[in-house]
Amino acid sequence: MASHETVDLRVDGGAATILLNRPDSLNAWNEQFGLDLLDAVESVAGDEGVRAVMITGAGRAFSSGADLKEERGADEGVPDLSKRLKELYHPIILGIREMEKPVIAAVNGPAVGIGCSLALDCDLIVAAQSSYFLLAFVNIGLVPDGGSTALLPAKIGITRTAEMGLLGEKVPAAKAMEWGIVNRVCADERLEDDAGELLAHLAAGPTRSYANFKKLLNRQVYAGMADQLEAEADAQREQGQTQDFIEGVMAFIQKRPPEFTGR
Repeated sequence: MASHETVDLRVDGGAATILLNRPDSLNAWNEQFGLDLLDAVESVAGDEGVRAVMITGAGRAFSSGADLKEERGADEGVPDLSKRLKELYHPIILGIREMEKPVIAAVNGPAVGIGCSLALDCDLIVAAQSSYFLLAFVNIGLVPDGGSTALLPAKIGITRTAEMGLLGEKVPAAKAMEWGIVNRVCADERLEDDAGELLAHLAAGPTRSYANFKKLLNRQVYAGMADQLEAEADAQREQGQTQDFIEGVMAFIQKRPPEFTGR
């Protein structure tokens, strides 16, 4: 077990488990979390002994998305939302996508915002029955990021992607299975065992076959991923300068409905 401040990494034979470990914040992303997760992703990607990887969350959530309390405080009070995306979060997303071994998301609770993007980025998703997926960005005046504008249309098409991106509503695990977001849904108490069995199966499989299969999928389906990540970050920088974003964050913190003006 390798412990970081916010992420734990366990390697057992050819199987690695990355545990998102900020349970008190529902595994929300802040800078330290990004640093720790990037280090864990790079560690398993570079470890020739690791043949399959699982990402899951500690506590009640997979990940609740960005830690909004840390998104304030930049030059003249206007945050540059693209900086952390480009410097820290994009290498995580690309690192998983380009990793030459299969990655499972074991979604144990809410997968929200960039937490949803992280799950979508994995090769297979096993979801607990009580879990849900939510592109919450629109609810605070932002646009989806973390590669979700490329990952989600590839999985479920433009119609349902538009519904998730524009309405910002929860998609429960059963509906996510019906739509094609997840591969398997299991009872909450079975998630660890079921996802662990799948991880062990992949870790015992033909590693080079998996690697080349991922390369072919990336070439056909996600060839423009890096460019799309950059475009998302640029759009997010623009949104971070709007009054709607400030209102969205304040409403979230104050636990009240936002009053958007379109400015």
